[in-house]
Amino acid sequence: MAHETGRPLRADARLNQDRLLEAATRAFARDGVDASLKAIAQDAGVGIGTLYRRFPTREQLIWAIYRSEVDRICAAVPDLLATVPASRALRAWMERFVDFLATKRGMAGALRDALSAHDGLRLETREMIVVAVAALLEAGAEQGSLRGDAVALDVMMAVGGIALIAGEPEQRDQAARLLDLLMDGLRYGVPPSPVT
Repeated sequence: MAHETGRPLRADARLNQDRLLEAATRAFARDGVDASLKAIAQDAGVGIGTLYRRFPTREQLIWAIYRSEVDRICAAVPDLLATVPASRALRAWMERFVDFLATKRGMAGALRDALSAHDGLRLETREMIVVAVAALLEAGAEQGSLRGDAVALDVMMAVGGIALIAGEPEQRDQAARLLDLLMDGLRYGVPPSPVT
């Protein structure tokens, strides 16, 4: 992520930003959107001035957390596809996506406000996620393990819905069952592999 001027951040500034985002993610997950910004700065090992220079508003901090997490889960796709078959990669990715959305519950309202205020940014991150899902679906179709007519946006919306209705820690088993049902639907109609 570049600084507002468009130039890449210096290494020390990037490290401070990463620590701030990690500390803020923990704080918002634990305390909700009203988490203390001073406590976030302290947890990150920086002064409050550093936090405000990088993220002048709470909304910008929340947006940066969301964007950082979207970048992270989308970047996981090539590694997953390189290590396991595409259908298993998709299932593992969906689990990560549900976990990602579940950890953002504490800041859901503020994130919704930030995303609605910046429609272009919302659409940009949604497109990143759709591209990641499409890569997993295409790999599965090529390998013959997933149906070829699945629409990436539909799958993303289904996983998001699962996260909304079964995203609490005590509902993890239910979320896993729902993801398994979704995977069954994505395998429906795929000819079985020949027995050798």
